[in-house]
Amino acid sequence: MPIQQSEVLYTAVATAEGGRDGRVATDDGRIDVVVNPPKEMGGSGTGTNPEQLFAAGYSACFQGALGVVARQEGADISGSTVTAKVGIGKNEDGFGIIVEISADIPGADAATAKALVEKAHQVCPYSKATRGNITVTLA
Repeated sequence: MPIQQSEVLYTAVATAEGGRDGRVATDDGRIDVVVNPPKEMGGSGTGTNPEQLFAAGYSACFQGALGVVARQEGADISGSTVTAKVGIGKNEDGFGIIVEISADIPGADAATAKALVEKAHQVCPYSKATRGNITVTLA
């Protein structure tokens, strides 16, 4: 269920200049990076790109959701990491993205880790925002 404007706790603000071949910065100056298309898409690949930024945000958000789920389940996820792979490619409408999320949870057996990741996918705000819009695979 979508939240209402009155329920917003924080709003991130970023402004881009030049699209995929320019610069993006947040209003507080914490992020200020050059963006360039990757070499695989005909760009210089010297800066970051929107897919890397999305992967960074999604992996951090998912790690947070994993922590929430682990606390609820009484599971230890110490030393865990979450990796998001964001791919971009052509589709019938132009371009689309696809995501693969994987988690390494050293203190959990495979079944427990899988269950935690699946539960985190249900509560992660990025997962909720992308559900039904793009393919997200849990690896």
